[in-house]
Amino acid sequence: MHKVAVVTGGAQGIGKAIALEFIKAGYAVAVADTDIEAGSELTRDIRDLGGTGLFAPCHIGKTDETERFFKLVLEDFGRIDVLINNAGIGRGGSMLELPLERFEQVLNVNLRGTFHASQLAARAMTQQGGGAIVNMASTRAFMSEADTEAYAASKGGIVALTHAMAVSLGPYGIRVNAISPGWIETRDWQKTANRQKPIHSEQDRLQHPAGRVGTPHDIASACLYLASSKAGFITGQNWVIDGGMTVKMIYEE
Repeated sequence: MHKVAVVTGGAQGIGKAIALEFIKAGYAVAVADTDIEAGSELTRDIRDLGGTGLFAPCHIGKTDETERFFKLVLEDFGRIDVLINNAGIGRGGSMLELPLERFEQVLNVNLRGTFHASQLAARAMTQQGGGAIVNMASTRAFMSEADTEAYAASKGGIVALTHAMAVSLGPYGIRVNAISPGWIETRDWQKTANRQKPIHSEQDRLQHPAGRVGTPHDIASACLYLASSKAGFITGQNWVIDGGMTVKMIYEE
């Protein structure tokens, strides 16, 4: 019987790479996303790999849609072994002018949505002896550009939520970790209609001690590891995966 991984926001970008990485590892994968066209393309990719997958349109910021999605996953697969909370949005705007409604939208999807999806998955995991949850935070939880308050607050909240859930769910055999990606190039991981070929300058590469901009595979492979038994002693942690960008001092010339 397949282990089952759920990926929210999994039809494009980092989420798509995660979904396909788990398919290649032999998991059945259930993907929630709001983009039906991208979901159809992902379903085709899963089929081409000979994998078992499920895609359902779902807005993680909406309670009823999220609950319907998890009910569908359990009806089709009977279990949830891994949850990757990847769904997220960014709604930037002037700190002085940003409507509170827009701020709340971001927290609703990114932070509240992560908690709600985790709660639903954890209820299933407790009935089967455990599981693993990986939350997608960001280096923006620790450093910022101007006018990104909503996104930064949501990602900082996810880091805190991660260690809180790790303590609460540990007795049930559920490990909870977070990943904070840095600059991850996703333009070539969009649906066909929006796909672009990435072009990076030498300056882009030199910002990273690793010598390059990140790819979705960098995040997907870390998710797969954190979900595996090899990471059985890792919980409550936040992994910064940014090619060293946030530890490099940059001076203006």
